[in-house]
Amino acid sequence: MTKPWLSALVLAVMATGAYAQDGRYANADDNAHYGWADVLRADPVQGVTRTEVPRQECYEQPVVRREGGNNTAGTVLGAVIGGVLGNTVGKGDGRKAATVAGAVAGGAVGNRVSSRGGEYETTQTQCREVSSISEQRRIIGYDVEYRYRGEVYVRRLSYDPGERLRVRVRVDPAD
Repeated sequence: MTKPWLSALVLAVMATGAYAQDGRYANADDNAHYGWADVLRADPVQGVTRTEVPRQECYEQPVVRREGGNNTAGTVLGAVIGGVLGNTVGKGDGRKAATVAGAVAGGAVGNRVSSRGGEYETTQTQCREVSSISEQRRIIGYDVEYRYRGEVYVRRLSYDPGERLRVRVRVDPAD
């Protein structure tokens, strides 16, 4: 035995569900309902995004280097050579004086020559930070043309809707 009020309730719920699925169900708060529109065209809209990319740029730069010599070794070697040369000059006390004078002069010359060292040209790697701008083209949206109940509309969307587009229809009285 079926209760009549239960059958009526089931029938009312089923009818309301069918009415809502059909898209004609209106929300009483905003006089809106939903339907489906056929998409006629969806054109991608491209935009350019720019980003700053830091990178290091290196290059070879010529430089002059100086190498200092060994002053002590130069002085001693100069003194020895000067003393030997001075010893070959003269006789007796003159020879001793010439040896001392040759050692002093040779030491001074050896010191000056060794302190000059050598100069040579080479290269040195120099680096610096530089920034470059990177540009990328991306799809930022879609200009969509669609038909709803014989009327054609155009709207920019953030996604590709495919072949059909769900639309919200609001109806208000005209003043």
